[in-house]
Amino acid sequence: MLTVKILGSGCPNCRYLEAETRLALDMMDPPIAYELVKVTDFLDIASYGVLSVPALLMDEQLLCAGRIPKREQIAQWARERENHSV
Repeated sequence: MLTVKILGSGCPNCRYLEAETRLALDMMDPPIAYELVKVTDFLDIASYGVLSVPALLMDEQLLCAGRIPKREQIAQWARERENHSV
Protein backbone atom coordinates (compact mmCIF):
# COMPACT_ATOMS: atom_id res chain seq x y z
CA MET A 1 0.00 0.00 0.00
CA LEU A 2 1.25 3.43 -0.95
CA THR A 3 1.59 5.88 1.93
CA VAL A 4 0.95 9.46 0.86
CA LYS A 5 1.57 12.41 3.16
CA ILE A 6 0.41 15.98 2.69
CA LEU A 7 2.43 18.38 4.83
CA GLY A 8 0.92 21.74 5.64
CA SER A 9 -1.01 23.87 8.07
CA GLY A 10 -4.41 23.28 6.49
CA CYS A 11 -4.36 26.44 4.38
CA PRO A 12 -6.30 26.58 1.09
CA ASN A 13 -3.23 25.45 -0.90
CA CYS A 14 -2.74 22.46 1.42
CA ARG A 15 -6.39 21.47 1.05
CA TYR A 16 -6.13 21.89 -2.73
CA LEU A 17 -3.05 19.64 -2.86
CA GLU A 18 -4.93 17.03 -0.84
CA ALA A 19 -7.93 17.19 -3.20
CA GLU A 20 -5.76 17.00 -6.33
CA THR A 21 -3.80 14.08 -4.89
CA ARG A 22 -6.97 12.16 -4.04
CA LEU A 23 -8.37 12.80 -7.53
CA ALA A 24 -5.13 11.72 -9.21
CA LEU A 25 -4.90 8.51 -7.19
CA ASP A 26 -8.60 7.64 -7.34
CA MET A 27 -8.64 8.02 -11.15
CA MET A 28 -5.69 5.68 -11.74
CA ASP A 29 -6.31 2.62 -13.89
CA PRO A 30 -5.58 0.07 -12.63
CA PRO A 31 -6.39 1.44 -9.18
CA ILE A 32 -3.79 1.41 -6.44
CA ALA A 33 -4.28 1.08 -2.70
CA TYR A 34 -3.11 4.10 -0.77
CA GLU A 35 -3.35 5.71 2.63
CA LEU A 36 -3.37 9.51 2.78
CA VAL A 37 -2.07 11.14 5.94
CA LYS A 38 -2.22 14.86 6.67
CA VAL A 39 0.69 16.21 8.71
CA THR A 40 -0.12 19.60 10.22
CA ASP A 41 2.22 19.85 13.20
CA PHE A 42 5.07 22.25 12.39
CA LEU A 43 7.65 20.19 14.30
CA ASP A 44 6.66 17.09 12.33
CA ILE A 45 6.81 19.06 9.07
CA ALA A 46 10.24 20.44 9.97
CA SER A 47 11.49 16.91 10.71
CA TYR A 48 11.16 16.22 6.96
CA GLY A 49 13.37 19.23 6.18
CA VAL A 50 10.47 21.03 4.53
CA LEU A 51 10.64 24.81 4.64
CA SER A 52 7.76 25.60 2.29
CA VAL A 53 4.30 24.05 2.31
CA PRO A 54 2.29 22.42 0.95
CA ALA A 55 4.52 19.40 0.47
CA LEU A 56 3.87 15.92 -0.87
CA LEU A 57 5.58 12.71 0.18
CA MET A 58 5.05 9.19 -1.10
CA ASP A 59 6.50 6.32 0.91
CA GLU A 60 8.51 8.87 2.91
CA GLN A 61 10.14 10.37 -0.21
CA LEU A 62 9.71 14.12 -0.58
CA LEU A 63 8.45 14.77 -4.11
CA CYS A 64 7.56 18.46 -4.02
CA ALA A 65 7.35 21.37 -1.62
CA GLY A 66 5.97 24.87 -1.95
CA ARG A 67 3.88 24.13 -5.01
CA ILE A 68 0.97 22.06 -6.26
CA PRO A 69 1.94 19.60 -8.98
CA LYS A 70 -0.42 18.65 -11.79
CA ARG A 71 -2.58 15.54 -11.37
CA GLU A 72 -0.68 13.76 -14.11
CA GLN A 73 2.59 14.28 -12.24
CA ILE A 74 1.09 12.97 -8.99
CA ALA A 75 -0.19 9.86 -10.80
CA GLN A 76 3.21 9.33 -12.44
CA TRP A 77 4.97 9.51 -9.07
CA ALA A 78 2.49 7.00 -7.65
CA ARG A 79 3.09 4.59 -10.56
CA GLU A 80 6.85 4.90 -10.05
CA ARG A 81 6.53 4.16 -6.33
CA GLU A 82 4.27 1.19 -7.07
CA ASN A 83 6.71 -0.21 -9.65
CA HIS A 84 9.62 0.11 -7.22
CA SER A 85 7.78 -1.73 -4.47
CA VAL A 86 6.92 -4.76 -6.62
